[in-house]
Amino acid sequence: MGRVKERKDDLCEEGAPRAKGTLYLAATPIGNLEDMTFRARRLFEEAPLIAAEDTRHTRKLLARYDIHTRLVSYHEHNKFAQGPRLVEFLLEGNDLICVSDAGLPGIADPGSHLAALAIAAGIRVSPLPGANAALSALICSGLDTRRFTFVGFLPRTSAKREELLAELAARRETIIFYEAPHHLRETLKAVAGAFGEARPAVAVRELTKRYEEFRRGTLADLLTHYGAEEPRGEFVLLVAGATGEACESAPQETPKELVRRLMEEGMPKKEAMREAAKRLHLSRRDVYRTLLEE
Repeated sequence: MGRVKERKDDLCEEGAPRAKGTLYLAATPIGNLEDMTFRARRLFEEAPLIAAEDTRHTRKLLARYDIHTRLVSYHEHNKFAQGPRLVEFLLEGNDLICVSDAGLPGIADPGSHLAALAIAAGIRVSPLPGANAALSALICSGLDTRRFTFVGFLPRTSAKREELLAELAARRETIIFYEAPHHLRETLKAVAGAFGEARPAVAVRELTKRYEEFRRGTLADLLTHYGAEEPRGEFVLLVAGATGEACESAPQETPKELVRRLMEEGMPKKEAMREAAKRLHLSRRDVYRTLLEE
């Protein structure tokens, strides 16, 4: 059977049920390829199969360490078909390692789906700890590290994005987002509209790489900087929690909720939309689009 050396073969008697394999959720480097643990390297060599978000990406990492373990594709677009096959592989007594393109699988990627399937089937799920972008950015941000909320990528539709940000605006802990460079400006504008431009924030890019950068200031500062300079690299955006007056004045309603309330108070729809845009620091077009999407 395909087992790594950590597990003992618990088949004791002929005809006894075959022991299930273990699903390992393994961290991979978030930039610098030297950020692999000794244990992860050993288990990567011993495992019979690695399920990778992008096999081309993972193959480069394996080549760096001269590892030749077989790869299979497992990602957001095939998880419903591939997940049950991988669970069957585990039920047959084989160990399996699941990796994302970078960092810990299960954080903003389909690894959590595979873990849930495995747990439901009574399969052991075990971590191979290592690099993580959110926590690496947080500890170097200068913001409060005692309490934080990880959001990951915001919804792409305006309605869902504004609803989530309105919910987060009054939270007192540090808020952590992930964002791609081509969406960063849009995200900064949305977060600043919901939280207020004076809120302290840190934009982190290219973690552990040659051009690693921590840009600290307010959301207004970040909007100004990335309005003039093209965002490059994958970003972690950290925003300080609300305090004092900022907490009291943070928007509590989504655009749809605010428009509805203003109309119930007797305001015509167009005027309610203009007023909602003003109060939530959004354009009237964004408010109109939000109402259409909902």
